[in-house]
Amino acid sequence: MHRIFRASKRGDVKAVRKLQKTLIRSWSARLLAVRKVTQDNQGKKTAGVDGVKSLSPKARMNLANNLRITGKVRPTRRVMIPKPNSDEKRPLGIPTIYDRALQTLVKQALEPEWEAKFEPNSYGFRPGRSCHDGIGAIFNSIRYKAKYVLDADISKCFDRINHQALLKKVNTYPILNRILKQWLKAGYIDQGDNFFPTNKGTPQGGTISPLLANIALHGMEERIKEFARTLKGGKKANQDKMNLIRYADDFVIIHEDLGVIKSCQQIIEEWLSDMGLELKPEKTRLTHTLRTHEKETGFEFLGFHIQQYKVGNYRSAKNPHKEILGFNTLITPSKKCIKAHLNKIGEVIDTHKTAPQAALISKLNPIYAGGQTITRP
Repeated sequence: MHRIFRASKRGDVKAVRKLQKTLIRSWSARLLAVRKVTQDNQGKKTAGVDGVKSLSPKARMNLANNLRITGKVRPTRRVMIPKPNSDEKRPLGIPTIYDRALQTLVKQALEPEWEAKFEPNSYGFRPGRSCHDGIGAIFNSIRYKAKYVLDADISKCFDRINHQALLKKVNTYPILNRILKQWLKAGYIDQGDNFFPTNKGTPQGGTISPLLANIALHGMEERIKEFARTLKGGKKANQDKMNLIRYADDFVIIHEDLGVIKSCQQIIEEWLSDMGLELKPEKTRLTHTLRTHEKETGFEFLGFHIQQYKVGNYRSAKNPHKEILGFNTLITPSKKCIKAHLNKIGEVIDTHKTAPQAALISKLNPIYAGGQTITRP
């Protein structure tokens, strides 16, 4: 995988394709793909349309032996799950264990190639990156100057991606291209055993779907930087002033000029239309980090509220030249997310009133993911 990354970084397409084929044929890579799907992943006991939830050690070995990028792909099983902090539901398309393992194997070959190409301010569903890296990038962008922000969300991103445009952008060798097309066109079966074809979008339950979504949205930052280079004031200066920070299908565009931000919104809408996507109007808004704009100040991104506050000289932030800025930048968990988090903890405690202490702790630990794990005294 490191060799694929280095070959992609230097632009050696021939070496990338050769190494990808070698990895897909590798016995170790197939074993790793099967282990991730059947033992490591959180949804390891989720069944596809074949009803298989788990495999014995012997069955896992047979699965690794039989992984081949040939044959037909089975449709996914449609499951509706609630969106966090919302009454809406998100559709999941869960492939069979065999298809999930094969997707993981293909992902191992494609991901290093695209990690060498992805833009620097893309943070969602990438190895070694998290939402906190995105928040850190926003802080670095606004820490010395108050700016306007376009806070945007792409409407039903996973469900509307244009298949033809996506496959053209992936631009891999024919065998991989064929299997990717089969996964995209596989269709789904709902709870009534009715089959529905899929002519657009990527199934959210597949292991390769986040990578395909990132590939589909790759190029947004470069398009904005290209626009920045046309503005007055020098190419380098404008590129540094303009920032697009993206986490999956959520992104913000930051600049000190309101007119530039509005132009960026139009440019992004045009760019997204080529992939069959559009911005979600109710979740797209213009705001300012320090002053009130359209009755709001600051913005929320990835569960955090980001805002700047006017303060006195004693508490004020300073620029690299030690000059007082007159404001301070604070990033705190949003009130909505805090309330949802506390409600979830309360529900677990209420439903386990008679449970032993160890059982309650085991239910609470996943909720505290990312924080300190509770241990029994």
